Amino acid sequence: MNFDQTLKYLLSLGHETLSMKLGLRNTELLLEALGNPERTFLSVQIAGTNGKGSTAVMLDSICRKARRATGLYTSPHLVSITERIKVNGCAISEEQFAGQATTVRSVAERLVAEEKLEALPTFFEQVTAIALLAFREADVKVAILETGLGGRLDSTTAAKSQVVAITQIAMDHEEYLGTTLESIAAEKAAIIHPDVRIVVVADHQPSEALAVIKRRCEEQNVRAAIGECAVRIDEVAEDGRFRASFKTPTDVYDRLRLGLAGEHQLDNAAVAIQLAEALEIDHTAITEGIETTRHPGRLEWVPATPPILLDGAHNVAAMKSLSAHLRRFGRRPLTVIFGAMRDKRADEMIAILREISDNLILTKAANIRSADPEDLLSRNAATPVRTMRIAPTSGDALREAISSTPPDGLIVVTGSLYLVGEIRNQLVRDLDQ
Repeated sequence: MNFDQTLKYLLSLGHETLSMKLGLRNTELLLEALGNPERTFLSVQIAGTNGKGSTAVMLDSICRKARRATGLYTSPHLVSITERIKVNGCAISEEQFAGQATTVRSVAERLVAEEKLEALPTFFEQVTAIALLAFREADVKVAILETGLGGRLDSTTAAKSQVVAITQIAMDHEEYLGTTLESIAAEKAAIIHPDVRIVVVADHQPSEALAVIKRRCEEQNVRAAIGECAVRIDEVAEDGRFRASFKTPTDVYDRLRLGLAGEHQLDNAAVAIQLAEALEIDHTAITEGIETTRHPGRLEWVPATPPILLDGAHNVAAMKSLSAHLRRFGRRPLTVIFGAMRDKRADEMIAILREISDNLILTKAANIRSADPEDLLSRNAATPVRTMRIAPTSGDALREAISSTPPDGLIVVTGSLYLVGEIRNQLVRDLDQ
């Protein structure tokens, strides 16, 4: 298959969330038939509701500063599916992606023909296998795997990582993971197994979730690093980047200027530092890696006129973090472009945005899961019409936001990462012209 054929095939398997079949058996059989590529490198699995992607890219940055050959697997992507699979900081090529996908498809179809599988592995299961194959081919030494959804039955768990982390847990994907923090935490804590090294966010972790994680550690007879990294804020820049000091049981990292903006990144940096120490990475590489991390679409500043801030705050907890950031570092007037997936608590996110925005534009990404902006507007009719309106497409929303926001104001694009990716892609094209 070429790259276009590969995309068509993967999409034919159904949308990665709508067609998701939680469970490890399909992935385990697929990886076994592929020669167990996950056994050829050490892997780190990162689960959580918010912060797992940022923690993953921080650790990847650290590993590259330490000259460790790294693979990074994250989801979703902003523009191209190849962004999900990076080797030494670079997305694999379309040709490489298509080649590995062809191999995975062939093996999957053989397993179905031999009746070892009842049906073809899902989109996410096959993309996970593609990533692990690509990492083996590239001879990576450390693979960093961001959990897709949950943990207990997520495809990335089939890699049986030797080092794991759990970031902040919040309500999200309730239809798959349960309707309480305890049930969601139990799904994520299931990545903890005997002999694993585990790092857990503690300072901003809900007490209900933390209790579940601690109980899981006791059951598995695992000692976890929970809240073992002390953080002191030293300075805060006008752009929302923090300079902070981190003290672990074995080292002190003074006055690091985080590459990623936002106070919530302090927790993620603390986890990444402890994971790096578990990998026996030196002090200098940890310092340089934290300070040079970049993560597109997460409080990403675009120096346009007016300036634009891109942030994929895709659930209520993430939206609260964005709101706190904008209250402290935002500019006025503030125009917000918002779109969400149908399975998200969009009304609660809109309620948060109404409190901080001067103009709120509801739109949708070109994705079958996107919530209809007209439905969102009708359900939130109490807001004055002049402050909340609809744009049919992301392009329409961007044009309207630019035309209605003065140069000294700010445009924020938030909600779905797919929406952020669409608008980011348009901005990149415009800036290149």
